[in-house]
Amino acid sequence: MGRHVCPYMGCTRTFTLHGHLAKHIQSSKHVNGILRQPGTSLPSPDLPQCDLIPPPHFSTSPEPNEEYKYHPFLTGDKCDSNGNPVHPDAAPIPLPEAVNPWSPFADEVAFCLASLLFKKVEMSQPNIDELMDLWYLDIKTHFKGESAPFTNHQELLEMIDSIQDGSAPWQCLETEIDKNITPDAPEWQKTSYQVWYRDPDIVISNILSNPQFSSTFDYASYIHIGKDGKWRWSDMMSGNFAYGQSTKIYNDPETGGDRVIGSMYCPIILGTDKTTVSVATGHVEYHPLYLSIGNLHNTARRGHCNGVVPIGFLAIPKADRKYDNDSKFRTFKKQLYHSSIAAILRSLTPGMTIPVIRRCPDGHYRHVIYDLAAFIADYPEQVLLAGVVQGWCCRCTSNFSNLEDPGESRTREWLDTLFNHYRGEPDILWDNYGIDNNIIPFTHHFPRADIFEMLTADLLHQIIKGCFKDMLVEWVVSYLTATHGESQMRVIMDDIDRRISLAPPFPGLRRFPHGRRFKQWTGDDSKALMKVFLPAVADYIPEQMSRCITSFLDFCYLARRNDFTENTVLQLQTAMHSFHEHREIFRTTQVRAHFSIPRMHSMLHYPYLIINFGAPNGVCSSITESRHITAVKKPWRRSNRYNALSQMLLTNQRLDKLAALRSLLVQRGLVEPLQAPLPDSFEDEDEDEGAAEVERVLGKVVLAKKRAPQYARYLDALATQVQQPRLPELTRRFLYEQISNATDDDAQAVDISDCPKILSKINVYHSAVAMFYAPSDNSGIHGMHRERIHSTPLWYGHPRRDTVAIVIDDTIPGFRGMSAARVLLLFSFIHMGSKYPCALVHWYNTYGQSRNAKTDMLSVRPSFLDTRQYHPHLAVVHLDTLLRGIHLMPMYGSQPLPRYDMNHYNSLDIFSAFYVNRFADYHSNEIFF
Repeated sequence: MGRHVCPYMGCTRTFTLHGHLAKHIQSSKHVNGILRQPGTSLPSPDLPQCDLIPPPHFSTSPEPNEEYKYHPFLTGDKCDSNGNPVHPDAAPIPLPEAVNPWSPFADEVAFCLASLLFKKVEMSQPNIDELMDLWYLDIKTHFKGESAPFTNHQELLEMIDSIQDGSAPWQCLETEIDKNITPDAPEWQKTSYQVWYRDPDIVISNILSNPQFSSTFDYASYIHIGKDGKWRWSDMMSGNFAYGQSTKIYNDPETGGDRVIGSMYCPIILGTDKTTVSVATGHVEYHPLYLSIGNLHNTARRGHCNGVVPIGFLAIPKADRKYDNDSKFRTFKKQLYHSSIAAILRSLTPGMTIPVIRRCPDGHYRHVIYDLAAFIADYPEQVLLAGVVQGWCCRCTSNFSNLEDPGESRTREWLDTLFNHYRGEPDILWDNYGIDNNIIPFTHHFPRADIFEMLTADLLHQIIKGCFKDMLVEWVVSYLTATHGESQMRVIMDDIDRRISLAPPFPGLRRFPHGRRFKQWTGDDSKALMKVFLPAVADYIPEQMSRCITSFLDFCYLARRNDFTENTVLQLQTAMHSFHEHREIFRTTQVRAHFSIPRMHSMLHYPYLIINFGAPNGVCSSITESRHITAVKKPWRRSNRYNALSQMLLTNQRLDKLAALRSLLVQRGLVEPLQAPLPDSFEDEDEDEGAAEVERVLGKVVLAKKRAPQYARYLDALATQVQQPRLPELTRRFLYEQISNATDDDAQAVDISDCPKILSKINVYHSAVAMFYAPSDNSGIHGMHRERIHSTPLWYGHPRRDTVAIVIDDTIPGFRGMSAARVLLLFSFIHMGSKYPCALVHWYNTYGQSRNAKTDMLSVRPSFLDTRQYHPHLAVVHLDTLLRGIHLMPMYGSQPLPRYDMNHYNSLDIFSAFYVNRFADYHSNEIFF
């Protein structure tokens, strides 16, 4: 135990171990040098407006091949543990030999048992004791002289605590109370506040040495040029910020030059957000601070694999209600916040000027230089971080009363100049520049760090929950109220809710049985409503309002992609300008007086932020909110609620140690890398979608492993059972087409007697699994996503026949080369030794020659062979022609829906025309656009 005064806080520090075309752009406004005049393209690859300094060998006319141009100086060269250079092809330094690689556990069983009980099952201590007693009793009875792996829970926990790998002990910063304070001072002035943290340098070292990240790690910043010769941005190291900072470090006369050549640039990503753990009362809250590094790919940071680590729990000062608006108390809280973060990060300062030697995921050592690069936070937290006034933009100087136009970028130097010029005039800073002169951002304590530049895009709170749910959805309600009156608005909203509830099932689509009438909304609820909201309201609102929502959804889905090109950024700008043009309908209908809203204003900065930091989903607050579950909420539930934080810290430390030991064992080849458990070929009917841990393919559809046993095994009998009399004929024509390589028209024209007969048994399946490349979705490490296609007579008590996209001509891009169909039967048979997986489908024809004017979606309707619709247009197709499932939303019409015999499970049978819902998920938005 040691104590000394912290220079950042004036506090006592106590050490304690606890164990995306440009021609459509309607405006020429300039946003951080990204937007261009109508009809122009993005700047040539030197992008000077983005502060990118290209390497000397960079060509503005690259060859038509995909290229990665790495930084010429901070190249991430390998070295040994002493910093001496090694050959680029040298093998990784082997791990030292260990007598017992499972140490401190006795063997593999003990380690796996400890990991199972403490991490996976989260078994209570009394249950662990009971299990060990039963284990011991069984061994004593059958194997004399043996014992259970652990005597009791205490021994198990002691074993975990003794793991040396991954150790990052928790420590405490404690503020000092002013000795001159008067007895009648408010209680918050007389309270000592504790800030628990762990050394971020040790945490970064643990992340860097984790072999689990070897395939998802960048050792140098780079420029990614696609095969079309245009730039691409995805992960942070592909962004202009990392490249520009690497150049800035090299050009620094004090610390750069030869001293950093060959070093690895390590951009540090921070994130913080308050969270509540007590659901019932909501009075227990914590303020965790998280750390990650930009070298990790976005997939690794979004996954639950210790790529984002809690490094601190900030103090949350409380006071009586009478101090809620007290300026001194508010200033104290802000100063404590910044001082705490500065104190926690101070061990990184040496590594920001002189490279340090660290082991990396590939097993090699490298010289590493740290840099504060990004900070993940929602708007209230950004206001606190940037020291700006609520209602102002935290990135630019736009006045709070006119946030519809962008301003010049805020910078650290700009702030210092204002502080010096208006010293002693806080009202000018507050009123004219939106600056709180009482706050010095924590970044001022570190070299190169600029909090205004570090603030990233926040898809969750700015776009999904902010602009969509809190603004557009509510504005539509306000428009209906102003147009129809309060009483009629309620009638219309009931009908809209009914339309939302009738959305046909689709993988990953959240059900809204009562429409949008939620008492409490989550981010997932807002994402789900995005998928079905537009078709439900389109018939009740003006076309311009509908186009406004369409443009916004286009912007949102483009911004949520995992990979960006110059064309994608232009599309993003086009969508944003279209949204700004069409949103005027809310002003002309007097729903809104202005659009000076910080979260909506933030859209202006997205092109710039994408080019600088890569895909926004890699630096979104959804990452930290997801981490709350494992780092805060679950550990709190495992505590006894008394002095819970210390128990939570200990739980986090033990989990980190177990994860570190497993990584070491993976490196030794003793255990397999830990992956998220996936249901075997989606045999679990509750699982409709998820990540696919398979090698990348464009698309593949496979039948479920288990056939449905209740069906007839021969074709004629099966046709009678499923009431599809044309099934034998259609299947024989399908087989003729497959064998003879005939066209579909030829197969339909041939006499049925010339088609081969099918004599084998038929296997019927209730589902198939579509796997396709969709890195912007919840995908695996290869960017593969999978969804279940249902065709079953019974799904949660009702039949379900899903609709699919079938490729007709793969040379035509988008939906123009496809056709929609409804799967009536999934089956397979064998002929001449070859297996034919196929589907009986009902074709849907495209309705109209262009997209619907309001929704910008294509329309389809079921195809029939006669005008009376007695004979549906059916076909048997090979499963290889199916690309994936497709979501169809009914075209409800302008009349209110009746209230009888209409449910989500029979929507496809009731309505006669449908929208091809390109907002069902990211992949649908890309391929059905």
